[in-house]
Amino acid sequence: MNPQAKLVFTTSLLLGTTITISSNHWILAWTGLEINTLAILPLISKSHHPRAVEAATKYFLVQAAASALLLFSSMTNAWYTGQWDITQLTHPTSCLILTSAIAIKLGLVPFHFWFPEVLQGSPLTTGLLLSTAMKFPPITLLFMTSQSLNSALLTTMAILSAALGGWMGLNQTQTRKILAFSSISHLGWMAIIITYSPKLALLNFYLYTLMTAAVFLTMDSMKVLKLSTLMTSWTKSPALSTTLLLTLLSLAGLPPLTGFLPKWLIIQELTKQEMPLMATAISLLSLLSLFFYLRLAYCWTITLPPHTTNHMKRWHTHKPVNTQIAILTTLSIMLLPISPIILTIM
Repeated sequence: MNPQAKLVFTTSLLLGTTITISSNHWILAWTGLEINTLAILPLISKSHHPRAVEAATKYFLVQAAASALLLFSSMTNAWYTGQWDITQLTHPTSCLILTSAIAIKLGLVPFHFWFPEVLQGSPLTTGLLLSTAMKFPPITLLFMTSQSLNSALLTTMAILSAALGGWMGLNQTQTRKILAFSSISHLGWMAIIITYSPKLALLNFYLYTLMTAAVFLTMDSMKVLKLSTLMTSWTKSPALSTTLLLTLLSLAGLPPLTGFLPKWLIIQELTKQEMPLMATAISLLSLLSLFFYLRLAYCWTITLPPHTTNHMKRWHTHKPVNTQIAILTTLSIMLLPISPIILTIM
């Protein structure tokens, strides 16, 4: 892609995100979301492969439907209350439609079907944007309207997301699809807590972004798209493979890694809200995700390729260490000891 075009699209993404997260008026927030959608489409379809074009088309149709629902929700609320302010969403029908619209934008179950397909058709760097940056504006809207949302609906969608995200990721062989189902599962943890402790949901999103960025960038540096290629990566870069093993376990939420912090705090908050059953259910469902993270880690670090491999032998490459990956991986593994400071800031 032309560097100037890439700069325009990246700037538009930043602009759209900034407009949405800083606006108080529904029309401005909607405008920011539309700018984001239009800016990411060329980045999805830049390879001109039929699967990439299909992914861009699916993404456009789904996001257009979600934006229309969001606009309809805000107009309904304005019609009944005379308020266009985002924090003044009080009409019950508007709250219900808004929850559905943002669930479609995020890819929460039962509106999750588009996300794995779109991620599979996108390059890894665009996949990283779709999994992290593109979810930030809808999460911000959920944060601002959290007092008005329907807790029962969000809790149901959260439990279903954690269940299906883990279950459907079990038999995948494509790394991008595995990370898509991982994202759906993590969104379940954010959705279940957003009405009770919005700041905790945002903390979960920030830490999830850190860990996912580390995994995506590592995969991009090794050009890994499926598990069979993954098995040959140990010979190429043992040190990077070892740190990625820890990052994947952190994504799974194992102590004493960073990923354990949000899960621990969410379970604690759910128990305070007298929802021990939900806390138990979502904790048990996260074991499904743990299985496919362990499968990824096993393929990446423990499996050696057979002599009859169909892939070219990957020799050691003496590339300089990627600073971004080093910083992100360190943060993804070692933030748990400073959790008291993080909680003080919150």
